[in-house]
Amino acid sequence: MSDPTDVPIRDDSIRLGQFLKLANLIESGSEAKGLIAEGLVRVNDEVELRRGRQLRTGDLVTVAGHTARVVAA
Repeated sequence: MSDPTDVPIRDDSIRLGQFLKLANLIESGSEAKGLIAEGLVRVNDEVELRRGRQLRTGDLVTVAGHTARVVAA
């Protein structure tokens, strides 16, 4: 696994489904729903099954060996 890519967000938090698309880890919202439901998305090294999970600065999201870190804009 490579170093995480920093992905800035404008607000204090962002929902997991939105962040996956913003970070280019997926191409569509429906893809996010499927990956999350299958347990293929990890937040801070734990499987996350909630698409609406609120992410904050410093959280790490991993999908298929690619990791993105939430950072302030």
